[in-house]
Amino acid sequence: MTNVDLSGVSRWYGNVVAVNDVTMSLGTGVTGLLGPNGAGKTTVLHMMAGFLAPSRGTVTLGGEPTWRNPAVYRRLGLVTEREAVYDFLSAYEFVLASARLHRLPQPEAAAQRAIDLVELADAQDRRIGTYSKGMRQRARVAAALVHDPEVLLLDEPFNGMDPRQRMHMMELLHSLGGAGRTILFSSHILEEVEQVSGTVQVIVSGRLAASGDFRTIRRLMTNRPHVFAVQSSDDRRLAVELMGQPSVNGVDIDRDGLTVRAGDYGSFTRALPKIALASGIRVRRLLPSDESLESVFSYLVEA
Repeated sequence: MTNVDLSGVSRWYGNVVAVNDVTMSLGTGVTGLLGPNGAGKTTVLHMMAGFLAPSRGTVTLGGEPTWRNPAVYRRLGLVTEREAVYDFLSAYEFVLASARLHRLPQPEAAAQRAIDLVELADAQDRRIGTYSKGMRQRARVAAALVHDPEVLLLDEPFNGMDPRQRMHMMELLHSLGGAGRTILFSSHILEEVEQVSGTVQVIVSGRLAASGDFRTIRRLMTNRPHVFAVQSSDDRRLAVELMGQPSVNGVDIDRDGLTVRAGDYGSFTRALPKIALASGIRVRRLLPSDESLESVFSYLVEA
């Protein structure tokens, strides 16, 4: 297992602080690096990849510093946000060049495996200049995977991909993470992160605002009411019973059932079945309405 660790990392440019005192550790599996544009995600990725030196703190990959340490690239694959491909090369030639730069013993076979992995074999002999943006992205991912790295860093990897390409790339990242690789991908699109990874690192204004499973993060936000959608065999009666509970801040009722605002997630979810059982009411549906990554993100940005 190869970890990527940041300890007390800051990066500034003159008087501008891009990243401020970030500490995080990435292990095996897929982690989403989430934040609005300009939050510092790319700066964090570039320090992990050894492109930037931290102004303060340490960045290590497998216990080794990433800055001025070319040896880490044997274990690291990187897909930057900015496109860097040679339009006159075919995808196969581009990926083969990456394999040769890594001095792989069988570069041709490695290049073909990587091309097949991103499902680009049908177009591998066409010039990259004729590709769509999504196809170009897949060629870049293949080049990053050609040496079978233990760690894969991707900056906005789904840019330009159509829905089918995006779905395949999500499945590929899941597969690689499940095989024991450490994968971090950045995105400002909530849906992408939520579909690929339940584990997030949230960067807001250069600071690490939250870390871990986004549902757990949401439940720890005790200053924000938790919202639940509830349907039962007797919504009006259940609403009356719930209003007397100390964990319930408010109840709204409409044709779709109840919307319950609870101050404490655990107290409410423990109390509801007891109330329903005592009142002879059958609860047909209980769904947290604001445990999406979007809710967590908006709460953190507003904080």
